[in-house]
Amino acid sequence: MTVAILLALLGLIDASFSGFRAYAGRDARIRKHRATARAALRGLAVGAVLLLAPALTAVIVLLTASDRAATFDTLAAGGLGYLLPLALYAAVVLVSLAAYFALPFRASTLAVVIGLGPLTLLRPLAVATACLGALINGGGAQSLLVGTIAGAAVLCVEPAVHRRWYHGVQ
Repeated sequence: MTVAILLALLGLIDASFSGFRAYAGRDARIRKHRATARAALRGLAVGAVLLLAPALTAVIVLLTASDRAATFDTLAAGGLGYLLPLALYAAVVLVSLAAYFALPFRASTLAVVIGLGPLTLLRPLAVATACLGALINGGGAQSLLVGTIAGAAVLCVEPAVHRRWYHGVQ
């Protein structure tokens, strides 16, 4: 159960950053702390709703299984395999964020250009690697199903937030 909680927390944090990314760069004001906090909260809210889909899928898989204990163990193994690549990806993102916040202006801009920008583009690859990790770690088809739905959910947060709140903002 601990793996599921860690994955849910990681998904919610990612959703919050997705909300921020949907808004980032769309407002020329210098002081926009409230707007960026609101965008992050919007991403968190959308992510929380979308992450109900993999949770519901996992519950359905467990309830329809003939051997619930074995299915739970399989899902837990798959969850661990799913978590490891995402934890590595999150660690690299955190190092880039730390560089962005800690370095002087020019160096922090470089951190965004060579770190956070490409890492944002690599999110789908990180999710695909996590799905493969769930399968390789012994999660089977059930873990792959839940992981694929979870990956689709987190990848849909930013477009959903952008479309709902920021599509007209230039």
